[in-house]
Amino acid sequence: HVQLVESGGGSVQAGGSPRLSCAASLWYGSLSSICMGWFRQAPGMERQAVAAVDRDGSTSYTDSVKGRFTISKDGAKNTLYLQMNSLEPEDTAMYYCAARLCSESRYNYWGQGTQVTVS
Repeated sequence: HVQLVESGGGSVQAGGSPRLSCAASLWYGSLSSICMGWFRQAPGMERQAVAAVDRDGSTSYTDSVKGRFTISKDGAKNTLYLQMNSLEPEDTAMYYCAARLCSESRYNYWGQGTQVTVS
C-alpha cells in the first residue's frame, strides 16, 4: 500500500520554475521498489502522463515537456520531485503523483493533486 501527498503547486508567472514534491508513505519497501510518475489534467481535458521514473532510475517524458521538466526521486526522503522550468500557460493543470508496482502497467496509487496555474 502506498500513500502519496503532493505539494508545491500554486500560481506562477510564465517562465517560472516551481518544483513539485510528492511525499510517499510505503507500508513496505522504498521508492526503489516501485515505479512512479507525474500526470496532469487541465479543465475539460483528459489526464495526461507527463513524466515517469522506473525502479532503475530511467526516466521518460511527454514531448511537450522534454527539456523543460525533470523528474527525480530521493530514496532517503521517500519523495518524488518534478522540477518544472520555462513554464507556459499551456502547463496550467492539476498535477498528480502516481505509483505502481513495476510489474504492473497500471498506476494504482494516486495523490490528491496540486494545482499549477501559469499566467
